[in-house]
Amino acid sequence: MVPILLYHSISEGVPSKFRKWAVPPQIFATQMAFLYELKYQPITVTQFARAMAGGNERLPDRPVVLTFDDGFADFYTQALPVLKQYGFTATLYIATGLIGNTNHWLYDQSQIPFMTWDQIVEVSADGIECGAHSHSHPQLDTLSSDSARQEIFHSKMVLEHHLERQILTFSYPHGYFNSTIRRLVQVAGYTSACAVKGAMSSAADDPFALARIIITADADEKGYSSLLAGHGLRVAPRREQKRTKVWRIMRRLAAILKRQTSYATQ
Repeated sequence: MVPILLYHSISEGVPSKFRKWAVPPQIFATQMAFLYELKYQPITVTQFARAMAGGNERLPDRPVVLTFDDGFADFYTQALPVLKQYGFTATLYIATGLIGNTNHWLYDQSQIPFMTWDQIVEVSADGIECGAHSHSHPQLDTLSSDSARQEIFHSKMVLEHHLERQILTFSYPHGYFNSTIRRLVQVAGYTSACAVKGAMSSAADDPFALARIIITADADEKGYSSLLAGHGLRVAPRREQKRTKVWRIMRRLAAILKRQTSYATQ
């Protein structure tokens, strides 16, 4: 089993509606110290995907994958110094259309700044893997195929232009995807993609729907330790439940109906 941890913001003093997704810096530092003391060895998502595919990449004895979604500025100011202190790597998923902006809609109007291009370039140079998180952070499974393709392809192109390196991994905004979105990610040239699922990953997991565990502000030391060990968590892959498949279809149909209604009223 391999825990792929999902962080969003490393900050405190944030608006109440965003607080769940913001791990206070001191707690984050304690968590990283805990990983170091227990000899966990962080790897990137791409390293994990390569190990899953066989070849020369091998998993360390105690692997853990640290991922950060969205590209908030506090990754640069709060998370990166701690990661560097322990020699840890991570994968940072960036919504390219939000770079340099202040978040005013993503999490209920919370004003959270995003990283700048200069910061992202520095982060990449420091050994952090940068991945794409779409361009405007939409629910991709509700978009038309053309719109979803643009979000997936454009974010990759923009990151590769600025970082001058290949971008190989993608994270589904909000965790939402379906077979069409998964296929578009593959066609775009990514070699892996992260979902959420609230489960432990494994060498047999779907490389284009990797299971992750969300780390929230209320994860105390005991809870964090339990998550790392996979206590009470499923292990991917697992057969998707029928109700999940139905839920995906209903979301898609609702989005199509909404677009048709919008066209009819124009």
